[in-house]
Amino acid sequence: MVLDKLGESLKNTLGKIAKSLFVDEKLINELIKDIQKALLGSDINVKLVFDLSTKIKQKALKEEVPKGMDKKGHLVNIVYEELTNFLGKEPHEIKITKKPTKIMLVGLFGNGKTTTAGKLAKFYKKRGYKIALIQTDTWRPAAYEQLEQLSLQVGCDFFGIKSEKDPVKIYKKFEDKLKNYDLVIVDTAGRDALNDELVDELNKINQAVQADERLLVISADIGQAAQVQAEKFHQTVKVTGVIITRLDGTAKGGGALTACSIAGAPVTFIGVGEKTEDFELFNPQRFVSRMLGMGDIESLLEKAKEAMPQDKAEDLGERFLKGEFTLIDLYEQMSAMKKMGSIRKLMEMIPGFSSIKMPKEALEVQEEKLKKWRFLMDSMTKEELENPEVIEKSRMERIAKGSGCSIQDVRELIKQYTMSKKMSKMLKGGKNLDKMMKQFGGKMPPGMGM
Repeated sequence: MVLDKLGESLKNTLGKIAKSLFVDEKLINELIKDIQKALLGSDINVKLVFDLSTKIKQKALKEEVPKGMDKKGHLVNIVYEELTNFLGKEPHEIKITKKPTKIMLVGLFGNGKTTTAGKLAKFYKKRGYKIALIQTDTWRPAAYEQLEQLSLQVGCDFFGIKSEKDPVKIYKKFEDKLKNYDLVIVDTAGRDALNDELVDELNKINQAVQADERLLVISADIGQAAQVQAEKFHQTVKVTGVIITRLDGTAKGGGALTACSIAGAPVTFIGVGEKTEDFELFNPQRFVSRMLGMGDIESLLEKAKEAMPQDKAEDLGERFLKGEFTLIDLYEQMSAMKKMGSIRKLMEMIPGFSSIKMPKEALEVQEEKLKKWRFLMDSMTKEELENPEVIEKSRMERIAKGSGCSIQDVRELIKQYTMSKKMSKMLKGGKNLDKMMKQFGGKMPPGMGM
């Protein structure tokens, strides 16, 4: 999870509220100390931590509890609201309102700018936009090749001139062609520091591109130093937002997130892993909800929509509810789950699931099982996929041999299918089904058969 330690500390703090017999000043003071300790441990500025904890304490002691809510719920709600405000309150969404909308990425060496260009392209391509990536980084030797490969991987068009050393000439060369795209992402050069040379280069390319958004790419591991970097780049190109990379692998992520807010540069996106899909819009409300173990159903549904077309998901959902689905349907559900991300990240989005302390090793075992089951299905005939009941011992042996798996693996897959079918019959027409359907906006999301 993003900011694992901070999230775990905050969840433990909220756990104390749930276990307490009543809410009094002693409990509130203890809660404040725990929150301060958790935030300071995530490299957040001391003054900011003090200001935040003061606001929480004042509200907890002075505000009247709203009708329909008990004191414990009110206290949890105060913590949630103040943490959300602390991280920017509202998401800074970049909308594609004109053709082409131009985004220019800026930043120093080593912050993942070129990788982020690919992730950003994939994010918008999933939403149906025609994307072009243009390379104007003439300093880093491998920049051209890396962006070209990312373009192929993502499935968008790439423009660049390998031998050209003037970034403005590169942009001007393709300017007319870029008018045919919904979104143009310009990857600029960096340096080890924001020196006069880089400032001059950025000013020139900025003037040529006339970008609608100028996004600063910063690695989370620089912590509170993000503030100085954001301020300096803002002075140079008037930064409109910040993308924080590697937020999943450092304890300093909290420092980077809040430092950008101080600098007046809203965090627009966050990188939460190495894969191109490990990239998301930074929504303070959803982010805090996940950290506190409250889940994030909206993001889960968005991922489900990206993983499978709505009409197909509805058809699959109906068959699942009737108990008529086959191994082919189960296969499609599994494929959709794979597109949605790792099991661990999906669990963070389901209310209550993130509080389950499942060992990382156990989750990795589940990921491996899904891989094996896909191999097994690839070795099955159409008849076996449509009617798994025909799979007896000799067929199991053939499937296992053809997939490089064991007979036990085949048995586990059949068992999973049988359990999923039983589950659908149990849910059919019952109260549990109504409750689940309401939670997911009336539609059964892909992968629920799992």
